[in-house]
Amino acid sequence: MTISRRTFLKGVGAAGLVTLAPAVRSEAKIGPDSYATLIDLNKCDGCEGKETPLCVSACRTEKKDLFPKVDKDQLLNYWPQKKYEDWSDKQHLIDRFTPYNWLFVQQVEVDGKKISIPRRCMHCDNPPCAKLCPFGVKHKTAEGPVYIDHSLCFGGAKCRAVCPWTVPQRQAGVGIYTLWQKFLPVAGGGVMYKCDLCRDLLAEGKTPYCMVSCPQKAMTIGRREDIFAKATQLKEDQRGYLYGMDENGGTSTIYFSPVAFDKIDKALSAGHNPKNKSKPVPLHKAENILEKQNLWTQLSLAAPIIGVVAALGLTRGETTETEDK
Repeated sequence: MTISRRTFLKGVGAAGLVTLAPAVRSEAKIGPDSYATLIDLNKCDGCEGKETPLCVSACRTEKKDLFPKVDKDQLLNYWPQKKYEDWSDKQHLIDRFTPYNWLFVQQVEVDGKKISIPRRCMHCDNPPCAKLCPFGVKHKTAEGPVYIDHSLCFGGAKCRAVCPWTVPQRQAGVGIYTLWQKFLPVAGGGVMYKCDLCRDLLAEGKTPYCMVSCPQKAMTIGRREDIFAKATQLKEDQRGYLYGMDENGGTSTIYFSPVAFDKIDKALSAGHNPKNKSKPVPLHKAENILEKQNLWTQLSLAAPIIGVVAALGLTRGETTETEDK
């Protein structure tokens, strides 16, 4: 692999983050100009009759330039394990989170009603994935999106370990890590990928691709206060349920459902296909790890190297099983 001077310097800088950068970042302020999303499960039908939901197709088409481009020669085992995470031959999968699929639609039946649930990053208000990243490459913007700097990510996968919905996914054989894996094989594993809420479009005052493509207009984005007010009114008018306002310390993604979310969560687990080795993505009462494990957070602040060790302990032994149905 040819390494340019600029890429090499990026690698040096990123490696420096491992030992010098604080693992816990200051919280982005949530204000009146922040965005939030309302997803109305009464409207979403999963694009019934279509092979792929239109929101999924739009995301995959418009974000493809950000997907990993794998150098097969760089696919090395995660030492001391005899495996690595490679989704490059499974790019067709649309029923789970992968580095090539940042949005998918779950479908369950509850109380005789078919429920379709678009799933992507919740873009939490106080994201543990960003606060506890030992490399400091995940960021929460004041506008709402939580995003990963792919050019500096080492793929430590701590973000996935602390995410209640296991949203970020890892691809080996790409990124800065390929510069160091032969010399420092325990410090990463590639690059992590997930939805960035089309933050480039939001910066231009435009709407994310998935929402524009939805024929049912099931997803609405707007100023946080307006969306929260609309969600609360919808709950009162239709006597339904909300999810996302409090989960994981609060998020920028609010689901409305005519069916209780604890019932949906049970149906998701009960309907999981054991032949599909990916774990079902829950809709449970998620608690923020930053609030539950203050000692861990304090240690990460006091000694960044401990954050790295914690990341390795959480993730090196935990690779995602990937299997095509």
